[in-house]
Amino acid sequence: MQICAAVIGAGSWGTTVAHLLAHNTSTVLWARDPEVAQEVSEHHMNSRYLPGHELHANLRATASFEDAVRQADVLVMGVPSHGFRSTLEQVAEHLRAWVPVVSLTKGLEQGSRLRMTEVINDVLPGHPYGVLTGPNLAKEILVGDAAATVLAMSDPTITEELQDLFATDLFRVYGNPDVIGCEVAGALKNVMAIASGMADGLGTGDNTRSAVITRGLNELTRLGIAMGGDAITFSGLAGMGDLVATCISTQSRNRHVGEELGKGRTIDEIIASMNMVAEGVKTASVVMELSELYGVEMPIAEQVYAVINEGRTAAEAYQGLLGRRTRLEMHGMG
Repeated sequence: MQICAAVIGAGSWGTTVAHLLAHNTSTVLWARDPEVAQEVSEHHMNSRYLPGHELHANLRATASFEDAVRQADVLVMGVPSHGFRSTLEQVAEHLRAWVPVVSLTKGLEQGSRLRMTEVINDVLPGHPYGVLTGPNLAKEILVGDAAATVLAMSDPTITEELQDLFATDLFRVYGNPDVIGCEVAGALKNVMAIASGMADGLGTGDNTRSAVITRGLNELTRLGIAMGGDAITFSGLAGMGDLVATCISTQSRNRHVGEELGKGRTIDEIIASMNMVAEGVKTASVVMELSELYGVEMPIAEQVYAVINEGRTAAEAYQGLLGRRTRLEMHGMG
């Protein structure tokens, strides 16, 4: 019997994952805008988020939650963190019991500080939950560049069953039992990508970028371990892999935000000019709350937060980082 997959969220990454799933199984993509759903179904395109990229001919889209999920054997959530809970609550009305739910969202819920899989467990208790995460830039995958990702589920048996569902010849899916570490890494790397982008906007060189990425990895690893993640996760695809891709790619929304901040634009101007969500902007404030809660120093995240929320300039942020007292490189790592 063929598995039916439902993907909620027709942004660039949700659409791309639906395209990948359509290679292997019956897949329905939910789009908020009926016009987007119609274009995907009839013309195999999503010109709003992925102009010029052809989607799998078997992919169907709808603007109806009931139509999307009533027959689903696996549910994939690809909506931004700020709308994740409310969207899932609407989806839950039509979802059958025990259907696994996989999050694509690399963010944290404001107010509660919950990871998206914790939100899933809150809204849909009893459903297996997990996260698909890694260095996965949507447009590169759609043009056929090879890529790899990590799938971490609350039930390892389900991980094995779903790996082949997401995989294609050029998209390799590894399993990882560490849901917490994978999810924390995916959310926190966006904040570090803003810092890396600020360095680019200020016109600094590769030495600076390398230092930011490396020290950023140190920060997110320390917090991730404190939150219950496995240290080795942060050196893999979900950690270092995703961090590097997001910090260096011109396709990265969060790096773009940082670059524009480095050039002197305000955060409000930058966000108003974008048609997609940069999760790191909202995540920065949650990270600072977690930093205080777990007693983990996060100087890079602190400076990013100050630039976004307190009016500090990117140049002042980097001056603040350079003025810190130096310690042993692996201070706080164990």
